[in-house]
Amino acid sequence: MTDARRAVASRLHSAAIHMLRAVRVADARSGLTPARLSALSVLVFGGPRTIGALASGDGVRSPTMTQLVNGLQSDGLVRRRAATGDGRRVVVEATPAGERAMFAAQGRRLDVLLDLLGPADVADVELLDRAAALLERLLQAHAAPSEPE
Repeated sequence: MTDARRAVASRLHSAAIHMLRAVRVADARSGLTPARLSALSVLVFGGPRTIGALASGDGVRSPTMTQLVNGLQSDGLVRRRAATGDGRRVVVEATPAGERAMFAAQGRRLDVLLDLLGPADVADVELLDRAAALLERLLQAHAAPSEPE
């Protein structure tokens, strides 16, 4: 890795952390813990999942995710149902109340980011748009399974 790429990586890392800290302040207004909000986000934006898939995606063990889902379910934000085609498997899905809560939380996060963008001129916003598109492509490429050789 070149020194220039390492410097860019360091700046991106720092900026990402500061942006996440800024939006997490808004997350507190959801009344959900960061872990519950993360699990709910996966279900709302990614669709129903098994407990195991949710746990794997969030980097926690299944018993931990079970506790998170139990809490979300008791709050009426998710429900469990039999998996299509295999009634022995259970999937978790967001309820309409869970979707509303997630969209409200997302709106608060976007409001924080819009405040951060407030002083930016049109050219800066366009540059950030292109940078965001590039980051999305790089993340997709990174997440794509590699072809066997």
